[in-house]
Amino acid sequence: MEEISSFLIKIRTTTNSFLSQYEPLLLLITPLLVLFFTFNLQSFFNFVQDKGLKPTLIGFFMTSIKFIPGVNNHIEAEKQKVVDKLQSGSKSKRDGWMTELPKAGLGGGVIEKLRDEKGNDVVWQGKCSGTVYIGGSESEGHFSVINEAYTMFSHTNPLHQDVFQSVVRFEGEVVAMTAALLGSKEKACGGEICGNMTSGGTESILLAVKSSRDYMKTKKGITKPEMIIPESAHSAYDKAAQYFNIKLWRVPVNKEYQADVKAIRRFINKNTILIVGSAPGFPHGIIDPIEELGELALSFGVCLHVDLCLGGFVLPFARKLGYPIPPFDFSVEGVTSISVDVHKYGLAPKGTSVVLYRNHTIRKNQFVAVTEWSGGLYVSPTIAGSRPGGLIAGAWAAMMAVGQEGYLENTRKIMEVSKSLQRGIKDIPELFIIGRPDMTIVAFGSNDLDIFEINDQMSSRGWHLNALQRPNSIHICVTLQHVPVVEDFLRDLRESVQTVKKNPGPISGGLAPIYGAAGRMPDRGMVQDLLVNFMDSSC
Repeated sequence: MEEISSFLIKIRTTTNSFLSQYEPLLLLITPLLVLFFTFNLQSFFNFVQDKGLKPTLIGFFMTSIKFIPGVNNHIEAEKQKVVDKLQSGSKSKRDGWMTELPKAGLGGGVIEKLRDEKGNDVVWQGKCSGTVYIGGSESEGHFSVINEAYTMFSHTNPLHQDVFQSVVRFEGEVVAMTAALLGSKEKACGGEICGNMTSGGTESILLAVKSSRDYMKTKKGITKPEMIIPESAHSAYDKAAQYFNIKLWRVPVNKEYQADVKAIRRFINKNTILIVGSAPGFPHGIIDPIEELGELALSFGVCLHVDLCLGGFVLPFARKLGYPIPPFDFSVEGVTSISVDVHKYGLAPKGTSVVLYRNHTIRKNQFVAVTEWSGGLYVSPTIAGSRPGGLIAGAWAAMMAVGQEGYLENTRKIMEVSKSLQRGIKDIPELFIIGRPDMTIVAFGSNDLDIFEINDQMSSRGWHLNALQRPNSIHICVTLQHVPVVEDFLRDLRESVQTVKKNPGPISGGLAPIYGAAGRMPDRGMVQDLLVNFMDSSC
């Protein structure tokens, strides 16, 4: 014992002797500086792990040069020029907008005002990628059915279940009919598939992510949740990650533009709550390998969400028509939730979607219950409290009016148009199709010409297509509106290609330079700033 005490005294004496040559203030500050340096170094490594080394270094460089006098002001001015270009004159359109209530109400005369304003909309019939999925004129046929249904129930709200019992029933039946399309009647699915209606695919995805997060917290005690998505997955997952404080890993797709199962597997760890697949993915219309993702999810005990927002009312019928559609729904063991948009190929009013779960245990994590509010006991199934019963009634009316035979015939038409478009695009030597589309989205690019200049040429002819990146391309999402105009589209596309080929370069008012610049801009944070500034000045 004395030897230990003597040893400690010796160490103390030696240490004090060594430190006596330094200023006391320095001895006080040094540990603090070491802690500060260590903290920042750890933050840097965490940022690199999250964003990657290259984006981190580029971001650091861009942040540093902004401290040079005048540089930041110049960058902001250049960004504003891009935002103004993106606006394309919309600021001038806002000059006549109402900024306060009229002194005297217009009464029924407001309907004429609505008609006048509607006349300023662009011609969209058959000219838009996706957007309007119902065929025919908006003043007749199926449009009239859903409009009348909405009008009849426009005052209702399913929040008041005891009052608007009809709307509550409509929602239950829309969910049940949708689930039946996606395997709920099969014994292997367990007989517990359940869900709710939402305002759209984004809310359906947000709710599925939130439910998965809370379910996995209960099941595995995960408090630092992470989810893994292919880069083709919808941007709604980015929203969910930001809203619900979930770390997001975005994994490149494989050579077929599908989710890379092996790559996703490498990102799974003890904090993983969810992996994602799409059927099909929005950019290229290609179905991810849902079966393989299901096996992966089962083997690691994590959730698997399938985005069927586009495919829910097409793929079940395409399979019946004989198209080679791989498994994509609850028949795949491992799928825990699915999102389906009724307002797309379900032909319902805009603002109607369904989120489905394999069982009630998972769905219960979607709900919010409040017991300590002075306003009484409160429980809500979705993000919204009050919800428009008119939309629910419109969705129910759409599904009941079309029926299985109607959806089957619609699918036959749009799948045939999709295949016709693919053949027509392949016949244009300057273009190539991205991957092998499984459904009704056809994406195409060019190795010879600027595809965004071709898009501008198509825009000048009245077409509204979607610009994509990685790789640079554009796509058209085929709807019933395109059935009578497929040859018009191909003719205009051929002419647009030839115009760009003969006269390469941006056209006046076109957005090709902006898309091209954004694609080449290494600092993705700056691109993000541009988008935020654009949105901030647009609404």
